[in-house]
Amino acid sequence: MKLGVFLTLFRRHSFEEAIKYISQKNIQMVEIATGGYVGKHHLNPARVLDKPNEIERIKELIQEHNLQISALSCHGNPLHPNKETAQQHHEDFKNSVLLARALGVDTIVNFSGCPGESETSQRPVWITCPWPNDFSEIVEWQWEEKVIPYWKDMSAFTKSRGIKVAVEPHPGFVVYNTETALRLRKEAGDNIGVNFDPSHLFWQGMNPVDSILELGETIYHFHAKDTAIHPKNNRLNGVLDTKSYRDIANRSWVFRTVGYGHGMDTWKEIISALRTVGYYGSISIEHEDGLMSIQEGFQKAVDFLDEVLIKETSGEMYWA
Repeated sequence: MKLGVFLTLFRRHSFEEAIKYISQKNIQMVEIATGGYVGKHHLNPARVLDKPNEIERIKELIQEHNLQISALSCHGNPLHPNKETAQQHHEDFKNSVLLARALGVDTIVNFSGCPGESETSQRPVWITCPWPNDFSEIVEWQWEEKVIPYWKDMSAFTKSRGIKVAVEPHPGFVVYNTETALRLRKEAGDNIGVNFDPSHLFWQGMNPVDSILELGETIYHFHAKDTAIHPKNNRLNGVLDTKSYRDIANRSWVFRTVGYGHGMDTWKEIISALRTVGYYGSISIEHEDGLMSIQEGFQKAVDFLDEVLIKETSGEMYWA
């Protein structure tokens, strides 16, 4: 496995500055944002696709700093009921695929998206329970009328260009857990896999190790991010929490830098489970810790994962 980082963490710096900085921090792989909700701070596919000299410059910059691109990421909602938003995120997705091919990158990270509840919706509708029956009917409509048709088309588009899609299970979208990730792959095609981010599983009460072993070869990319559960708030209000991420003291859970939600033993099991299913790709650091600066959270993640990866490769393996 190789230690990586999601470069959007350093979006306030130029592409060149960010690449130079991370190359000095024992990072071997970089994940670059190319659209959707994560923006195009460092790389806008539409602006470089018809510029072979610019594409070559990007490749040379990455090689010069002894890095590899693990994935292009356009986390968006191409199923958004607002047609303008959906079209923009869809175009970002397609352009990212084309740019990935030009750069020699084989993986795109995205969300599954989430439609509304009908053709007249203005906002996405994420269903969390089956009753009243309206809710079950909405889920069925979303999958049959929106999700499956779109992803069948995009599976064919990406596969014909030699690109794998790593869909990140994330609450708020139709793919948010293990079974919905596997359903999308079954319905759309075997080049649709998973970007595995334990932080979104922890707060839902899922076990990342069990999920990794279940998903197996469908894991195409990995985000290293943690979640801390606040026991009292959780006991009072449960895990469904719509308060601002800035309201750290009152939330049931918050995102943390790796090691600050779950300890070394848990992360050693996660890394070992990844090896068990044959994943040897990037461990891409993502930082959304409201209690740490970008530099502090990033450095602590690098130090923590360096130790986890070294200890894990010393012979300790996870067996189900």
